[in-house]
Order: sequence, then structure tokens, then C-alpha cells
Amino acid sequence: MDCCSFSSSLSLSLSLMLKPRPPLMTINYNGNSQWSKRKKKRHCLLQEKYGSMIAMDEQTRLEMLSFETPKIRLLRSMSIEGEAMQVLDFAAFPKPEFDLPIFCGNFFTTANMNIVVLDLNPLHDVTSRRDYKEKYYDCLLPLGLKYTELLPWGGKLTSESIKFFSPIVIWTKFSSSNSKHEVLYSAFMEYYKAWLELMEQAVEDTDPSQITCNLEAQHRYLTWRAEKDPGHGVLKRLIGEKLAKDLLRNFLFSGIDELGSKTFLDYFPEYGIEDGTINEKRSIIGKGFENRPWDKNGEFIGNDLRN
Repeated sequence: MDCCSFSSSLSLSLSLMLKPRPPLMTINYNGNSQWSKRKKKRHCLLQEKYGSMIAMDEQTRLEMLSFETPKIRLLRSMSIEGEAMQVLDFAAFPKPEFDLPIFCGNFFTTANMNIVVLDLNPLHDVTSRRDYKEKYYDCLLPLGLKYTELLPWGGKLTSESIKFFSPIVIWTKFSSSNSKHEVLYSAFMEYYKAWLELMEQAVEDTDPSQITCNLEAQHRYLTWRAEKDPGHGVLKRLIGEKLAKDLLRNFLFSGIDELGSKTFLDYFPEYGIEDGTINEKRSIIGKGFENRPWDKNGEFIGNDLRN
């Protein structure tokens, strides 16, 4: 499977997610079961341990797919199909020889509500690294402005989380409607196309120090997401804590054990508590952003908006 065919499959998943579906077939769940493998093997598939499974409610289905390309370390998707909700979690992680942003698309849909995060997550800080912002985001600001007007800011985001988003992030919540779903589908396709074009143009870095920098930046990102991803609670309810942690660490944010040796508390010591464990709160600072913290030029104005 190449990027084009994967993109077609992905766009189909999203389009189906935004339309009514027939009930899912019920398959028995075994509490001791492992992830079922797909029958057809594809030469570029990764992590074939993860294919599909049925949740503990015996109705909700989880489907996983991942592969790599010469420039992409991990391109993966997870879809969740249930009677009460649908989820699509899609991400693309570049190989460390490339400083590309991380493509991130998270969609949570119920009969009445949609929660969306769509972004090209910056590998390096876009406030302190103006060269990085200019390289990847200045050309995308018109695209971001187009959709952030159609899909308004979704409410408070923590100060810690905002560091992992770019000036063009779409963070939104809206009641289900055909018009909003069409806008969301269009936004996803345009953002993904923009990321693919950046990938095609990317030139492999040969500087060992820069590659090391990229490696640590991605490892830091993975470590944060695996520990503080808001989807953990949903997965825990569906498949139990043990499988949820396995899925987060070894599929959704695979690379934590391979790309580096630092722990969550090495990167984020403020979350440590006296017994050496990690504070479960998503925010230690306790402040966040009720409004979009970037202006139309992509400049961070959050220091004036934080509350």
C-alpha cells in the first residue's frame, strides 16, 4: 500500500464517519484476547500485532493500520466504531532525518457533538524557532485562517498542551450538521494534502547534531502524548487499562522505547510527586486559553490571553 492508496482509505473512513452508518455486527470479546491480525499482509505494514478487536461491550470495533515510507517513520490510523460514538485518530511521524511537522488528526463524533483537533504539530517550537515557523507555517497561514474562521476555537486548552500545537491548529467543537461535516472533511483533505506536499519537498538532513535534535524532539512529543493523551479514558472504558496502555505506547505513539531513553519526568519534571510517580492532572500550571492564542500572522499572543 502506498501513500495514495492509504490516503484514499483514510478519506473514505472520514467520509463514512460523518454520515449515518448501519449497526455494527456483534462479535464476542474474550477478556484475554490479543489483537487479531488482518488476513492480508502488505509488504509495508508495520506492527501487524495490531489489526482489529471488539471492545468489552461486544459492540464497538477498533481498527488499526500502520506502515512506513522512505520519509515517514510511522503513518498510522485507528478508527473506533460504536453505537454511541465514532473516532478517527490519524498521525504521521517523519523519520529523524527530516524536521517535518507531525500530522495530527483526531475526530470524536457522537449523534449530537463533534470534537476535533487537526494540525501539523510542530516538531520544534515555533515561538523560539522563528526559522522553523517561516520554513513550514508562514506559507500555510492562509489555509489556517480559512478553516479557523469556519471552525471556531473549541474552548479552553491547557498551557502545557498548547506548546505542541501550531498557529494553524483547528481545535473545535460543534453540533452535528451536514454543512459542518462537509467543512471538516474539506479541511482534513486540504491539511493532509499540504503536509504531503511538504513531505515531498523535504530534503534529508545529514548533520548528525540536527538529526539528534529532531530525534529528541519527536521522542519528547511521543512521551507527552502517550502519558497525557485525552483518549486514554475512552480506550480504558472500551478495552481495559492494560490494553489501553499497550495501544497508546506501542501503536498510537510507537517509538518511545526506540527513539530515546528519557522518561516523562525527565522531560516534564514539574509533574513529579514525592513518591516518584507522575501527577495524573493534565495541567500543573492550571491556566489555559479560552481563545485562539495566535494572531492572523501566526504570532503567539497567548501571554495576553491566558486565564
